[in-house]
Amino acid sequence: MHPVDAPSPLSALPRRRLLALPLALGVTAALGSLSACDSSLNKPSFRNTDITGADFAKDFVLTDHNGRAVTLSTFAGKVVVVFFGFTHCPDVCPTTMIEMAETMKLLGEKARDVQVLFVTVDPERDKPELLKSYVPAFNPGFLGLYGDAAATAATAKMFKVFYQKVPGKTEGSYTMDHTAGSYVFDKSGKVRLFVKHGAGPEVLAQDLKQLLG
Repeated sequence: MHPVDAPSPLSALPRRRLLALPLALGVTAALGSLSACDSSLNKPSFRNTDITGADFAKDFVLTDHNGRAVTLSTFAGKVVVVFFGFTHCPDVCPTTMIEMAETMKLLGEKARDVQVLFVTVDPERDKPELLKSYVPAFNPGFLGLYGDAAATAATAKMFKVFYQKVPGKTEGSYTMDHTAGSYVFDKSGKVRLFVKHGAGPEVLAQDLKQLLG
């Protein structure tokens, strides 16, 4: 006597249900694919460098040009743009700040939900009074931030920002080499973008609109 094969669980199903099973499985697979596509479609398509999930640029503890101690959480609910520079900068810094100001104009009413922060890498010269006259000159809502030498170094390290004093042509004068880029945080305080110098206000405004919703 030959052993009888154990009946397949599917053999107990009516033929009509068996025929419908591949169709149901196919629909389930298709829905899964559509779900994955939807997820991909909902993901923002940034024109600047997307660094979402980066393990750096998480926070800072500095003072604004009005004498208020600030951290990222101070600006919760706003999209935050952070740029490192110095007021004696002859080109990169003013150019960047002008582009930031133009970006705010392009955003229109949405600009009220964006905070631009200028972090000085030259606290030796960039005293609060100087920051207070320099930074808001580009836009009244912009804030200059500073710290002592230790706080400046700690913040730069957290943001992976390079800066270095470079002797000038005359005795006692100097300039600063530094990373020429900006970081953008979403409304929940998570870093999302790195903006290269010269990206242009139109490009930045487009990305900020996606984060503003």
